[in-house]
Amino acid sequence: MAENSKNTKLLSFVFLAAGIAGMVFALVLDFSGSSATYRGPLLVIGAILFLAGLYFFPTVEHHRSIINFIFLFPLLFSFAVTVLIPLGLGIIYSFTDWNGIRLTGVVGFANYTTMFKDPAFIWSVLLTFLFVIFNMVLINVIGFMLALLCTSKMRGINFFRASYFLPNLIGGIVLGYIWQFVFNNVLIQITSKWGMMNSVLSNTKTAFAAIVVVYIWQYAGYIMLIYVTGLTTVPKDVLEASQIDGANALTTLFRIKIPMIASTITICTFLTLTSAFKQFDVNMALTNGTGSVADFMGNYLTNGTQMLALNIYNTAITKNSYALGQAKAVLFFIILATVSIIQVRISNSKEVEL
Repeated sequence: MAENSKNTKLLSFVFLAAGIAGMVFALVLDFSGSSATYRGPLLVIGAILFLAGLYFFPTVEHHRSIINFIFLFPLLFSFAVTVLIPLGLGIIYSFTDWNGIRLTGVVGFANYTTMFKDPAFIWSVLLTFLFVIFNMVLINVIGFMLALLCTSKMRGINFFRASYFLPNLIGGIVLGYIWQFVFNNVLIQITSKWGMMNSVLSNTKTAFAAIVVVYIWQYAGYIMLIYVTGLTTVPKDVLEASQIDGANALTTLFRIKIPMIASTITICTFLTLTSAFKQFDVNMALTNGTGSVADFMGNYLTNGTQMLALNIYNTAITKNSYALGQAKAVLFFIILATVSIIQVRISNSKEVEL
């Protein structure tokens, strides 16, 4: 028995060592730009050997934890490869002169200095914050009103729910081109009767308002469904008791329904905030960020409707400045994480008060 345990332990260590060595070697080949075709299979084989070593590890006390880890490993590994490792590499690349393929040196904070000296980038940041404020307020208000309508006792409720949610199923690129046709053709034909021949997309201010309208039209139905779920969880006996006590519709809404769905409001506020910050596809398809700004920080800008995500994309892909684009992406991540944490904490404190 002792000999079998010793052999099993030796086999476990061999598998663990071989698995770790295989994965490290595969990653080194990948990061060094090697053209070897066996990098992927080597990484997979190394991961399998590592898991096999964990499985055969001769311990009774922690065997259950090891088995749980093995089942979680595919998810954790995918998360590390697609999120954690790229995030870490992105932070490193932001301090270099990386051109998308290789880097030749470290430039320190030069990319960040260049970024903050760029009026177009500052404009995109301010425009993004303005877009977030408009959408976070309007989408939640409209979505909540639609949810109240869709939880009433009128006929055809399921039809209305499906109709309001339908725009969310359309991809942002397709949606942008559809509304571009509406603004540039259908709407002009209507407004031309009053002498208004210009498209709303030809003016920076009205184009920004158009992006807000399209995004609300797309996202309000999704938020509505979350509010519908929250409103349907309000106990009916509480609502009946309020009616017996003589509470009218407004009193029931503000004194009972809204306080009881405070957690739902927190979720919807968080979703609208993060989604608005990351707006890219509608912005790209509808205006591609174009628009004139006569005087901003003493400069004439041509990216009047370009928000932060599109600015990062154009910097990295269009202008081929990958390191500068990565520095902007790092700042974008910091802003989004900070604002999201502050919003959740404020919303949670309001939940306690309600």
